[in-house]
Amino acid sequence: MKSPFRRLTLRLRLGLSAAVAVAVAVSAVAIASWLVTRQQLTDQLDSNLQSVQASPGYVRDLLSLCGMELPDAGQRNETPTPYVVQVITADGTVCVTPGNKKIEVDESDLAVARGVLRSAMHDATTEGGQRMRVSTTHPDMPPRLSGEYAVSIAQSLSAVDKPLKSLALFLLGFAGVGVVGAATAGIGISRAGLRPVEHLTDAAERIAQTQDLTVRIPADGTDEIARLSKSFNDMTEALATSRDRQQQLIADAGHELRTPLTSLRANIQLLIRSHTSGRKLPEEAMNDLLHSVESQVGELAALIADLQELSRPDINPDETSLHVVALHEVARRAMERVKLRGRALEFTSDLDEWYVLSEPSSLERAVVNLLDNAVKFSPSGGTVSIQLSDGQLRVRDQGPGIPADELPHVFDRFWRSPTARSLPGSGLGLAIVAKTVQKAGGTVTLRPADAQGTEAVIHIPGTRTPSAMEPWGASPEAGA
Repeated sequence: MKSPFRRLTLRLRLGLSAAVAVAVAVSAVAIASWLVTRQQLTDQLDSNLQSVQASPGYVRDLLSLCGMELPDAGQRNETPTPYVVQVITADGTVCVTPGNKKIEVDESDLAVARGVLRSAMHDATTEGGQRMRVSTTHPDMPPRLSGEYAVSIAQSLSAVDKPLKSLALFLLGFAGVGVVGAATAGIGISRAGLRPVEHLTDAAERIAQTQDLTVRIPADGTDEIARLSKSFNDMTEALATSRDRQQQLIADAGHELRTPLTSLRANIQLLIRSHTSGRKLPEEAMNDLLHSVESQVGELAALIADLQELSRPDINPDETSLHVVALHEVARRAMERVKLRGRALEFTSDLDEWYVLSEPSSLERAVVNLLDNAVKFSPSGGTVSIQLSDGQLRVRDQGPGIPADELPHVFDRFWRSPTARSLPGSGLGLAIVAKTVQKAGGTVTLRPADAQGTEAVIHIPGTRTPSAMEPWGASPEAGA
């Protein structure tokens, strides 16, 4: 169950958090100040009590109240009024002047009276309940007044309690003002600090409602909020690009599928009319029609396979899908597959050993696509060469070449040169090559050959020996 605090807005939570933090800090300082002040006042009171001495005459009068007949000790001197003086005998008898209330006796007082301790200092209360601070000593007296007794001099603790009470009220008020001020400042600061977040929230809600990915948020500065806004803008831009590419892919796929489907439907309708009317087509026409249907079905199958390949997520493959692949073996097998196409071409190869980390089947298909592209544009009797040296795989044909203004578009999906639209193909082959090579961490380019034709160059990081790649955790697969 969500706590009530979590149900509050972020602004209020920040304000309350600031208030709590200030309350804790101010309370700690206030308590420490109060304790230090109390200790200092108590020490000052103790020092004052220790400096006060009862005169021998005053002590004699108190002792006489306890039934102790002693010689006259001289003129009696009154103790100042803020203090209360009482005598405690060794048997626990307490003597105090008339008009004063007795103060409770502590064990330490009796210990002083019996000569066990020299002095004692403690808190006590009178018979009327007044709190007192008591200093008990066995003062030096003339021999005629010596004996087993102690003199306690006490003063009311109101001298400490009243200033402490005033200080506590002041600190409590100061803490309250600080907490309220901190909460107000926290809410104000959070409102100003969270304003960009509110803009971000509004933009996200607007995008969710309108599907408009062109919404952007101002990202001024270099702080965390600015970085968040920039990241949000980058995300929406990436989403917009992805959606545009998806829509373009659907539109292009629909366009490419329309031609073979239209032709296929026309052929099938012709077959249906021939069957329902009972008029058989000439054998030669029937063979041409069936061959056309087969060709169109194969074209559709190839186009669907290419679309499935391109629809795979453009993310880095995990290590379990990668293997150490012998690129030279992949190139050799791809060349053998292309030779079976039946074209009257000459194939030459010069393949050095090179091992890369890739998906074996995807890599072989990419090389086959390059060779198919070279075969398609090569004239009858021409030469297609494939060379692998220093980690670079070169596929070269002797075709008419690609105009310079078309080179930037050759790896785009469904792009086909105006001069090649009459040739078979879906316009996806080179796009698949680029995607496969990029997943393997490499690059692919097309450029005019030195004399005639076009040269495709693939470079994938690798090594000459498979053992050097084993730290990646992949097992060598020489072409699996």
